[in-house]
Amino acid sequence: MSDVFAIFGTLLALGIILPGTLTACWLLFPNFVGRAATRLEISPWRCLAMGVAATLLVGIPASLLIALPGSQSKLLGWGLIVSALALAGIGAAGLVAVMSARLASQASERLTPLAAFARSAIALELAAILPIIGWFIVLPGILLASLGATALALLKRTSPVHSPPASVSLGEHFQAQSESATR
Repeated sequence: MSDVFAIFGTLLALGIILPGTLTACWLLFPNFVGRAATRLEISPWRCLAMGVAATLLVGIPASLLIALPGSQSKLLGWGLIVSALALAGIGAAGLVAVMSARLASQASERLTPLAAFARSAIALELAAILPIIGWFIVLPGILLASLGATALALLKRTSPVHSPPASVSLGEHFQAQSESATR
């Protein structure tokens, strides 16, 4: 019975942690998340293809390093995987930024940018934990597209759609976006 409680507690903690992590990425790296969001909005299939390429580029050397007998090589292999997942997390924050902009434009009541972002992060998380479809289609698609968006944002600079200029606060930026969307 304690195993069931441990699994439930872990899943509950992860359910709370993921939206918080995505929000932290969004608040700490607004320009980078904005570039990834722009990439995901403009060319989602290209982001997915780039994510597959980046996964192969990182995954093959990482799995070879993990298979080697030395502990330093295993550490380096796991470090590559964790780095790729961290970059995918920034891209996932970009995906949630795209979703939050769409949610804010579709909402019947006025949402603050943070509320729209948090609701979008929870919606993305709920879609990913749906049994079978979420685990094997949605979650890998999110991870691959997010990693690809981050890689494209690193390779090519674009003017971000979802991040504010340095002189404008984030709330003013999203307020101006929502006002221009209602016109």
